[in-house]
Amino acid sequence: MQRVSEASVVVDGAVIGAIDRPGLCVLVGVTHDDTTEVAARMAVKIHELRILHDERSAAEAAAPLLVVSQFTLYGETSGGRRPSWIAAARPEHAEPLVDEVVAELRRLGATVATGRFRTEMQVTLTNDGPVTLVIDR
Repeated sequence: MQRVSEASVVVDGAVIGAIDRPGLCVLVGVTHDDTTEVAARMAVKIHELRILHDERSAAEAAAPLLVVSQFTLYGETSGGRRPSWIAAARPEHAEPLVDEVVAELRRLGATVATGRFRTEMQVTLTNDGPVTLVIDR
């Protein structure tokens, strides 16, 4: 998760999701034992974590979020020069959980833009701070 002043995601030359004011760019990776409960809990944490200016949360600041699926977050590189993706969940398990994170954020009142699952995406962002955090459950 990164605090950003703006961010966007492009697929096939077209912007499919963007935030144009300070908020958060959230890269979501899913592993095999993640559940809908984990996804919902993560959404609450993302929404309420106080990392924006003046120690405010996205919820308090009504800050927008750009959520992008990112299986490569689970890349393992200790075995050599070629990453292993074995810890990343299969798409049929991961996609509904990424969707659940987005749905829960919206239920919480967040403005959420998204990428597109299973596509080649170009993500552009201006990291504000810079502030980047890894949130694991």
